[in-house]
Amino acid sequence: MPRQTVSTGTPWEQAVSYCRAVRVGSQVFVSGTTASDETGATVAPGDAYAQTVDILNKIEAALAQVGASLADVVRTRMFVTDITRWEDIGRAHGEAFRGINPAATMVEVSRLINPDHLIEIEVDAVIQSAAS
Repeated sequence: MPRQTVSTGTPWEQAVSYCRAVRVGSQVFVSGTTASDETGATVAPGDAYAQTVDILNKIEAALAQVGASLADVVRTRMFVTDITRWEDIGRAHGEAFRGINPAATMVEVSRLINPDHLIEIEVDAVIQSAAS
């Protein structure tokens, strides 16, 4: 089965040997994604809702590059540094996935790679179209 990958071109991908997303057949796996811009600066420091929206927009763009969409997402995993912010994070997740309702996990972690990152999200998708 052919393997299709999406790269963002950031130096971290080369240093760590990963890519933003991988599609094999109808399955798509999106790497843990944070609210960082192309220079590595944190997007919306201190704002869990805005960081979540930024991350989900990046994930949506990566999915599109391999022929998928948020509607194909079957599982999300959210790693948060402060679980008390769950309502802001959940609101952004709900806005993106209302009616799709993927299986979802949210867990608190002691920290992420950048202390300004409040959340990291990864998703799995299964493309339902006949063209997969």
